[in-house]
Amino acid sequence: MDMALPLGLSIVDAHTHAFSPDVLDDRDLMIERDYWFGTLYRNPNALAVDANAVLASSEQSGISSTILCGFPWSDEGRCREENAYLARSAAASRGKLSWLGTVVPGDQHAAQDAEWCLQHGALGIGELNADGQAAPLEQRHVWDSLVEVMTSAQRPIMLHSSEPVGHDYPGKGTATPVRLVEWLTCYTELDVVLAHWGGGLPFFELMPEVHAVTRRVSYDCAASTYLYRFEVFSRVIDLVGAERVIWGSDYPVLKQGPFLRKSVAALRTDDERRAVLQDNAMRVYRMIDKVETK
Repeated sequence: MDMALPLGLSIVDAHTHAFSPDVLDDRDLMIERDYWFGTLYRNPNALAVDANAVLASSEQSGISSTILCGFPWSDEGRCREENAYLARSAAASRGKLSWLGTVVPGDQHAAQDAEWCLQHGALGIGELNADGQAAPLEQRHVWDSLVEVMTSAQRPIMLHSSEPVGHDYPGKGTATPVRLVEWLTCYTELDVVLAHWGGGLPFFELMPEVHAVTRRVSYDCAASTYLYRFEVFSRVIDLVGAERVIWGSDYPVLKQGPFLRKSVAALRTDDERRAVLQDNAMRVYRMIDKVETK
C-alpha cells in the first residue's frame, strides 16, 4: 500500500540517468557506436531523457535532491563530453541536481579525467560497468590507478551489479557477487556503492569473510521493482543495517513518484526512512559536511 511522503525529510534520489541533447539527437548513431548504449536503448520504447526532464520529474515527485549518474561509455572522449554536460546541468540547477562522473577504467586518461570530475563538483564516479566498458573486475591493472584517485579523494565509485540467477534483461551483465567480492577484496579502503542491491550480495554478508570486505560498501535500490519484491528493503536492512541502504530510482527506468511511495511503505520506521531516503546518500556522497545522526 502506498504511503504519504514523510514530512521533514530532504529526500535524495541517488541514482538517475540523463544524457546531453547531442546524445539524444543522435540516438541511432550512438546505438551503433557504443555496445552498451545499444544494448539498453536499441528498443525504441526505452526512455532516455536530459537533465531538465530529471529535474522536472524530481520536483513533481517531492524529491529535494537528485544525483545524475554517468553512463558507462566505452569511449573516453564521449565520457568527457557527457561529464561536461552533467557538470553544467548541476551548476544550473541551484543545488537540486548533483552528478557522478564517468570514465573508462583502464583508459590511460581515466585517472586524470576522474580528477577533473571531482574538481568540477562530481560527488564520485559511476555508474561504471565491467561488461559495458570491457573492464574485467579481476584485472587489477585496469582499476588500480582510478581506485587510487578515488581512495585519496575519499569519494565513492558506483558499480553496476548483476544477479547470478533470475530472469535475463537488457543490461543485466556479469558483475555478480562472486566477482564483486574478489574486486572488493583488492580495494578495502575504497568507498563503494553497488547499484541494484549489489546483485544480491547483501544476502552473502552472513558469511564472515564476505562481511569483512564489504564494510565500506553501500547498496542502492535502483530499478528494484524489476528485480525483487518490496520485502527486499526489510530483508537487506536486517542483514546489513539501514545505514548501508541508499534510495535511488534509476529514473527514467522507474517513475520516481510511484517507486518512492512504495519504498516509503516498505520501510518500517521513521529511522529507516530517514536513513535510506536522506542521510545515507548525503553521508556517502558527502553532499553536506555533516549529517545529523541519532
